[in-house]
Amino acid sequence: MSTPVALTVRPVNAGSALAGNRLSRATPWIVLAASLVGAFALFGLLAAATGGAFSLVGAIIVGALAYVAVITILSGFVEGRRQAVDRCITAFVTGAFLLAMVPLVSVAITVVNNGIARFDAEFFSSSMRNVTGEGGGALHAMIGTLLITLAATIISVPLGLMTSIYLVEYGQGRLAKIITFLVDVMTGIPSIVAGLFAFALFAVFLGPGIRMGIVGAVALSVLMIPVVVRSSEEMLRLVPNELREASYALGVPKWRTILKIVLPTSIAGITTGVMLSIARVIGETAPLLITAGFTASMNYNLFSDRMQSLPVYVYTQFANQGNPAFAFMERAWAAALLLILIVMALNLFARLIAKWFSPKFGR
Repeated sequence: MSTPVALTVRPVNAGSALAGNRLSRATPWIVLAASLVGAFALFGLLAAATGGAFSLVGAIIVGALAYVAVITILSGFVEGRRQAVDRCITAFVTGAFLLAMVPLVSVAITVVNNGIARFDAEFFSSSMRNVTGEGGGALHAMIGTLLITLAATIISVPLGLMTSIYLVEYGQGRLAKIITFLVDVMTGIPSIVAGLFAFALFAVFLGPGIRMGIVGAVALSVLMIPVVVRSSEEMLRLVPNELREASYALGVPKWRTILKIVLPTSIAGITTGVMLSIARVIGETAPLLITAGFTASMNYNLFSDRMQSLPVYVYTQFANQGNPAFAFMERAWAAALLLILIVMALNLFARLIAKWFSPKFGR
């Protein structure tokens, strides 16, 4: 015969974090609205009393701080101390996020407002050859950016990917540590140093004053390679060793295991890293200004003469304003807007590729 077990039920303190009392979902919004209204009213009265200007930023900051204090105190009385601390930290994290979004949104709005005026057919279909005032476009800069970035990608991706494969699959001892250290150093070098390196390298063989698109591609590849190496290395390390061991157990050689098992498993992350490295260098100005120079004419040959690019186009239009000045500024803003759209498209493309090529699990 079984012995009955006594159960002890302890009452729950209504003021503790385990209490059932909760603020309604509308309460935080009501408190936020009341705090902002109170702050706006206070700053409005101060502006009227002193005859000064109304401080919108100050009112928002004071309103946000008042909201954090009120919601924390109110939650402490109703929900308990732990929930009050949670709401306080949540409010600060949300405020930090919104504060970080302010410059991003401000830059986006400014570039769109100033650049949309020259987003026309002429801008995308003509160059600056024989244009001294209004009109003209950035077709030569678009072609130059496309060719230089494509050449830099062709140089960087094989070198970076093979280096990461060596570090993960083969590298051991002092050589691997030296390579890792050099990659870390290359990640932090200023972009203008990469431009000076490429310029000096080609000047040794082709003479001083050389300006070509391929020189700019080499400079950008110096900036791309460490990013590709680091991103690819991390993706390769995420491949489970069980997959490699299963392949070895079937008698598959190591190089074929890497080619058929390791790379396909990590292809989504590797592709994302490559696209992000392209987005990182496509807006570089200093190395291209030194190596590729600038021109007002079309140039489709990477190995001959100067080649214009979008970042350098923005710089030259702003720095060398002519008459009328607003035409040069409109072209600069339009090129900046186009550059931002290209970077956004590359990031979106990287996400889509990561989604499409990621390993699919299931039956």
